[in-house]
Amino acid sequence: MSATIAPKSDQLNADDLIGGPQTVTITGVTRGSPDQPVNVTTAEFGDGRPFKPCKSMRRVMVAAWGPDASTYIGRRMLLYRDESIRFGKEIVGGIRISAMSHIDRPLMVALTVTRGKRAPFTVEPLAETADAAVDVDVVADFKRRIAEATTASELDAIAADLKGCNLGHHRGHLRDAWADMRAAIEAKDGEPGRT
Repeated sequence: MSATIAPKSDQLNADDLIGGPQTVTITGVTRGSPDQPVNVTTAEFGDGRPFKPCKSMRRVMVAAWGPDASTYIGRRMLLYRDESIRFGKEIVGGIRISAMSHIDRPLMVALTVTRGKRAPFTVEPLAETADAAVDVDVVADFKRRIAEATTASELDAIAADLKGCNLGHHRGHLRDAWADMRAAIEAKDGEPGRT
């Protein structure tokens, strides 16, 4: 169901996390616009849907990992939807970081919540799992192969390769992308399974 309610957008947004928190692996950090100066590309959402952290979350990232964004590649964060985030007087929801890799104890940062008022914000160490051993380049290559597939037989070959890889939590996203491409190919060809 998660794939069917994903918003259409050029960035990761809070609605992407309605289904629950998401662990992401950073594949790149680039400059953005004056309003959103940082683009954090992740293996899970790709180049077209970067996480654009607000100033508070950028402060958390710098406090945890330092100011050199080139060192963030391969590091992981657990992102969640915070329903209480305001934009002006409106409660709109936003993305927060609840846990991060490469920290060995909880990190507390005092963040501004309203003008003149600060509150502590704590980020937990992100537990190392089998997902940490996943090669993000392999995940990116599977995403590329799925996106470039033009026949059902190509997709079948990709599916066979997927079965033999440790993809951790990336497997669900790749499976959804594979199913979407399979449906598109079948619709184009006019009958299921035709190559």
